[in-house]
Amino acid sequence: MSARVAVSERLCSPRSEAQAALIAVARTSTVRGPGVGLVAEDGDEAQFCSTCAFGSVCLPYGVDKAALLELHCLVEHIGPYGPGDRIFRTGDRFDAIYAVRAGTVKTCLVDDEGREQVLGFHLPGEMVGLNAIHPARYPCDAIALDTVALCRFLFPALATLATRMPGVQQQLFRLLSHDIGKASVLAGDYSADERLAAFLIDLSARTTDHGATPPSLRLSMSRSDIANYLRLAAETVSRVLRRFQDQGLVDVDGRNVAIARPAELRNVARAMLRE
Repeated sequence: MSARVAVSERLCSPRSEAQAALIAVARTSTVRGPGVGLVAEDGDEAQFCSTCAFGSVCLPYGVDKAALLELHCLVEHIGPYGPGDRIFRTGDRFDAIYAVRAGTVKTCLVDDEGREQVLGFHLPGEMVGLNAIHPARYPCDAIALDTVALCRFLFPALATLATRMPGVQQQLFRLLSHDIGKASVLAGDYSADERLAAFLIDLSARTTDHGATPPSLRLSMSRSDIANYLRLAAETVSRVLRRFQDQGLVDVDGRNVAIARPAELRNVARAMLRE
């Protein structure tokens, strides 16, 4: 078995596509591989892991993990991916979406001249590949920034599930809308201070959502990647970080950033934060 395909469980008997979708979305048992860091393992046979993107919408419909076990199991946990490994490439045929279980995934475009545009960073519990639904091919590259583990499930099964469970459909729409909203904010006319402050506040909030202890962050992405994403020069990001540190807003130690005065940093970013 490939080192990257840590678990691949198939249906033991013929089942409906909807049942397969239920299982693919909700079964989140722990997988570890060589070099894999923290993977959410607060779930068990009856409880969803905290990083499950759909657990909160399955439960209200009476779909719990105990019920799923009776339907047999269809899930693919893949990883580990090392830093720089590609999960998919621009132009690959779209057949699945991914949920990050551990690590950070960068999505980006590379033009014909080799210039990269960073589209986003995806943390545990977040989905990768939703922007491929319409073209039916992945429109970007997805790259591991550190040691990454993922859940992979077929999109046709998820789409079938969405027709049976409105909550899942609403969750998909919410995730797509969130991605569009973030892209539109970055297109605005904001200062470097506003952009970097908003980035740190947003990253801290997303990390907190998935069980880490704020306000300390470890940036798995490089300063140049952050700058590219924020549409700034790398030296500008470094300069603004130094200024934030001089002002006592953050403490910076290499890739570790502690937000010392979150209320004041949030005030810097207030024009970009849509809450």
